[in-house]
Amino acid sequence: MTDMTDLDMEELLQIDIVSDVVCPWCIVGFKQLEQAIEKTGVSVAIKWHPFELNPDMAVEGENLREHIMRKYGSTVEQSQAARDRLTELGKELGFEFRFSDESRMVNTFKAHQLIHWAGPQGQEHPLKMALFEAYFRDGKDLNDNAVLVKIAGSVGLDETEALKVLEDGRYAGPVKQEEKFWIQNGVQGVPAVVFDRRHLITGAQGVDNYAAILKQLVEGEAA
Repeated sequence: MTDMTDLDMEELLQIDIVSDVVCPWCIVGFKQLEQAIEKTGVSVAIKWHPFELNPDMAVEGENLREHIMRKYGSTVEQSQAARDRLTELGKELGFEFRFSDESRMVNTFKAHQLIHWAGPQGQEHPLKMALFEAYFRDGKDLNDNAVLVKIAGSVGLDETEALKVLEDGRYAGPVKQEEKFWIQNGVQGVPAVVFDRRHLITGAQGVDNYAAILKQLVEGEAA
């Protein structure tokens, strides 16, 4: 992955990703995109943006299977089939899903505030990846301050300052404004990937499709 500090911005293809850290298709889509970037050799600058799948989720969260069944009307069998499919996809992409009967859906507003804070420090991407792993692999509660602080520390961020950020909510307003911006600009589901600030693609598209998009954009600019 090319970081925006590695090359002059004019040489990089800007990719904005709107996602939630409890969205399994968001990490699947990113891992597919990551492989496409490596496959094509395109130099990119990735910027993450917030989206809450469940902005009204209670503090205590909800059992994940019960939540999915209630929200989407799926059966137990359909829920298990979806988990199995995601687990296999994850293995193919180098990401581990560990679903269990105790897996919970949680509120992610605090996590997005922490990501916003990490951005100017150059730790936005590592923190985003760490949050995905903490939730899907380790079953951590991403609405718990102590958990979030430890995750921040694991990528080199200051834990004391991270706790202050969570407690005083200094980035709550900016995060809500950014979420509103993306919704007003047509993002209704995630992952939503914006290439070159112009082309919006929704959903995990697969390695080959992402590679084709990257090639088309680069070749078009070179023409």
